[in-house]
Amino acid sequence: MEIKILGLSTIPLIKEGDDLATLIIEASKRENIEIEDGDIIVIAETIVSKAEGNTINLKGIKPGSVAKRLAEQTGKDPRLVEAILRESKDIIKVGHDFIISETKHGFICANAGIDESNVEEGMATPLPEDPDATAESIRFSLINKLGKDISVIIADTQGRPFREGAVGVAVGVSGMNPIWDRRGETDLYGKSLKTTKIAVADEIASAASMLMGQADEGIPIVIIKGYHHDHLKGEGTSKDLLRPRELDVFR
Repeated sequence: MEIKILGLSTIPLIKEGDDLATLIIEASKRENIEIEDGDIIVIAETIVSKAEGNTINLKGIKPGSVAKRLAEQTGKDPRLVEAILRESKDIIKVGHDFIISETKHGFICANAGIDESNVEEGMATPLPEDPDATAESIRFSLINKLGKDISVIIADTQGRPFREGAVGVAVGVSGMNPIWDRRGETDLYGKSLKTTKIAVADEIASAASMLMGQADEGIPIVIIKGYHHDHLKGEGTSKDLLRPRELDVFR
């Protein structure tokens, strides 16, 4: 099996109202990359928020008393803390220089997923309002324009409990089941798998993030070719990747 990870390097800086599906097609043509049946297109969440006009002007935020208190505790800008509170439905843990929260979507991550990189000074981008719906909209637009059977993942970069470094994760999914449930299959020794479920959408997002990078790489869209995922056919969403609260042994 051969898997190719191809980054689109000619995507322009995104502004509100941009049609991401059209930009993907135009860039793929410029770079002589044919979008084919079975391709998985991974899109950085930052450009999705930009295209949807979902940005935060930190200079215009007036922090409340809770934000001011948490800012003193963490050393963060009180305006950023207020933005984090507005994007969160639960604060999980607060410490020096960090706030872990549960976002409105149900993701547990630092700073409610708000990103201050790759935007103008004083601005920030939260996670898209509904990344699953956006992934589906972009996918259907690409299918209508190209007639190809593809999947779309919207990816974010997040840290992980008990491990250093951040990795790509799927926050929006369309055209595939993000979980590969292998329970009931057998291993090399014939033993039945009891609990094995693979977060394939996260693995794909993480692979794409190697090209996307975190600094000035300028590659917000990656095309994955050659991953034969017929076993994942379906219409799952990123919600399938969230562990139910009653099974969250750390909270």
